[in-house]
Amino acid sequence: MNRIFLIGYMGCGKTTLGKRLAASLGFAFIDLDGFIEEKFHKSVATIFAEMGQDEFRVMEKNALSEVAEFENTVIATGGGAPCFFDNIDTMNRTGLSVYIKLSPEQLATRLENSRAGKRPLIAGKSGEELRSFITDGLLQREKFYLQARLIVAGSDDDIIRKISQSLA
Repeated sequence: MNRIFLIGYMGCGKTTLGKRLAASLGFAFIDLDGFIEEKFHKSVATIFAEMGQDEFRVMEKNALSEVAEFENTVIATGGGAPCFFDNIDTMNRTGLSVYIKLSPEQLATRLENSRAGKRPLIAGKSGEELRSFITDGLLQREKFYLQARLIVAGSDDDIIRKISQSLA
């Protein structure tokens, strides 16, 4: 596969792992949200505020179709990207989709120790409230995530190793 789509819940490491994986493979790296922000000269938060989620999801679908044509690329999608339209089918048809599967506890720890304040959906949430929010979100999204061609878990190094081995 010369195109790898990383999917999973916010905080699972799609961007961080995607950059490392792309470097190890000699591939380009694209963060889909960043691609949209650059194309429209607006942050995702601004797009949501000005145009709403429905319009953002159309922009996301179109951006995904565009990057699905790029060669030798690792693409970190937004957490919701696989859950709308036929996006997961597009990923499966045009490349290797990889679900980075972490537990709600692992995700909560990562989010609490990272830039949680910059994520509007979880601003002000911590502890059990954050774990509950994540658990509910995974219940809604995991049916899409589980359609990925490869499901990986473990430490960051384990995840990169498992993805690389699947390409051999």
